[in-house]
Amino acid sequence: MRLGPTATVARRAFASAAAGHGSHEGGGKTWKVLSFVVALPGVAVCMLNAYIKKQHHSHDSPPFTAYSHLRIRTKPFPWGDGNHTLFHNPHTNPLPTGFEGPHH
Repeated sequence: MRLGPTATVARRAFASAAAGHGSHEGGGKTWKVLSFVVALPGVAVCMLNAYIKKQHHSHDSPPFTAYSHLRIRTKPFPWGDGNHTLFHNPHTNPLPTGFEGPHH
């Protein structure tokens, strides 16, 4: 199988380009600089954003709406009183009758 003149020229160009990029020196230094200049300040900005949003967040429970297709209990759970889920959080997980009383 003979290659045409265009394919031969392209093959030689790719082969010579690949041979010239054998050196990977300085790659570790580039990633180290990028880590300190881009990644760490990015993490710091995200942490500051989360802290500021937490300060402005209200800690009140959302109003309870009893939907008939949610919180269906056909039989009690095998732990506790049978009404609380295994990872129940009284601040965010309502019972079928609504949120529990305030815990603060």
